[in-house]
Amino acid sequence: MRCILNCRLRKFLGSLAPVALGLGGASGTSGCYSENCAEVFLCESPSPQPSPCDGDPATAPALDECGVFVSGHGDDKSPGTRAAPVKTLQYAVGLASSGRGDGQAATRRVYACGETFEEAISLPSGVDLWGGRGCEVGGDWSYGSSFDGPNHPTTIAPPLGIPLRVIDVGQDAMSTIFGVRAVAAAGSASDGKSSIAMILSPGARATVRESAIVAGNGKDGEAGEDAPSIRATDGMVGNDGANACTADAAVGALPVVTVCDDGIESTGGYGGDGGLDVGGDGTPGQPQPAENPDGKGRAGTGASSAPCLAGTNGADGANSGRAGGAAGEGYLTIDGWMGARGEDGKRGGVGQGGGGGGGSKSRGSMVACPAGRPQRGAAGGSGGSGGCGGKGGRGGGYGGASIAIVALEDSEIELDATLVLAGNGGKGGVGGTGQLGGIGRVGARGGYGYPGTTIWEGCRGGAGGNGGRGGDAGGGLGGASVGIAYVVPNMAIRPGTTIEAAQPGDGGSAGNADVNDEVGKGASGPSGQLYRFGATNEPPR
Repeated sequence: MRCILNCRLRKFLGSLAPVALGLGGASGTSGCYSENCAEVFLCESPSPQPSPCDGDPATAPALDECGVFVSGHGDDKSPGTRAAPVKTLQYAVGLASSGRGDGQAATRRVYACGETFEEAISLPSGVDLWGGRGCEVGGDWSYGSSFDGPNHPTTIAPPLGIPLRVIDVGQDAMSTIFGVRAVAAAGSASDGKSSIAMILSPGARATVRESAIVAGNGKDGEAGEDAPSIRATDGMVGNDGANACTADAAVGALPVVTVCDDGIESTGGYGGDGGLDVGGDGTPGQPQPAENPDGKGRAGTGASSAPCLAGTNGADGANSGRAGGAAGEGYLTIDGWMGARGEDGKRGGVGQGGGGGGGSKSRGSMVACPAGRPQRGAAGGSGGSGGCGGKGGRGGGYGGASIAIVALEDSEIELDATLVLAGNGGKGGVGGTGQLGGIGRVGARGGYGYPGTTIWEGCRGGAGGNGGRGGDAGGGLGGASVGIAYVVPNMAIRPGTTIEAAQPGDGGSAGNADVNDEVGKGASGPSGQLYRFGATNEPPR
């Protein structure tokens, strides 16, 4: 039954075919129907007609429905047609990605004059930039019209910033960049010293064809800041001990304290109290060294059967050594490349306060204090406080990089007949110099014995130690010189592409270092036609 019905339907349609074809002025049948149900025919759909916007950028016609037109003689109030181009590249890109308005669909393409545009642009993935267009009045804006297109590319050369960024907007589409010369000025990146010509943001995709991507030289890194040239804070002179026979309670001299600007204190030891039969011991100077084989800052002992002993001088603070130079390769960011500063110099150690002198006594084989006067012996003097440690210098800054193309995570780039050129990396900055430590001050004398008697004097406090010198800082990392710096290898390099890199920057010297002294010198920057950097979540190499 199904075959009979199908055949009747085919006969009916077949009877209509000559009528339909006759209306069109044609003859014959379509060949899609048959009187015989056993015969089967495949009716092919007609091939789709090519879009007028398809074709090779070098030869395809430039049509209003296919793109937005931009010329330095245009006006951003214009609709961006061939007869009325806009003036700036970024405005043209905006029209191409969103549409001219009035319900018009986005063209996803920009036709740019073979002129120089002093602006930095961001190109969404899937929007094409076809440059090198002849754009004389009444011209057809073809590639190479009225001049040789390859020798007159669209040049993107802003005085500051990254000339060309390709950004991912979730379209999963490829941008074609053709007939363009992106030129980065020296030191024009956001760090003020690197030169980066093109950046592909994470996930962005672009084909660069018959173009040039050129980075300028990186600038030298800044020198690290020197610590102050004047010495750190000095210590204080100790206090004198009370004289014999002048006080009912001859308390040892009070300590002096130097408070350094990092909050660390150096304190001279208390003087020992004056006594009747025995003098009091002083106290040690502070801070005491962890190891003290030489007995620095030790307290003096009070008089007993023998006279008192003076406190000893405090230990000098440790000098800080030279800090390390910057190491590693730096890392890539959305703004390009970031290097590393040299290590900052560490602060010198604070000088220890001198030990307090021992107190004396008034009785024994000696004549006691006269009747009617206080009977205590002479007190010990306090130790002087130590000097503060000097501040360290600041590490030298990294040299600026020269990188033609930065391709971040998950981005893709294809290069075809394109020049990729990086300049020299900048030198790393020299490290800053450290500060001299403060001077430790002397301890004070002990109290005098009473005149006309043989009462012993109190003993002197020790001097405070000198503060240690602050450390010289390390030199900064040299700037990179890389053609294509990438995180993952999602790239294709086609024939006719040339990638060149110049010299990376040398690392900076440490503060106060001779030019041939390698200690504390920063490493040279990374270099190469291609260089893979670690992802931001990977440990530095």
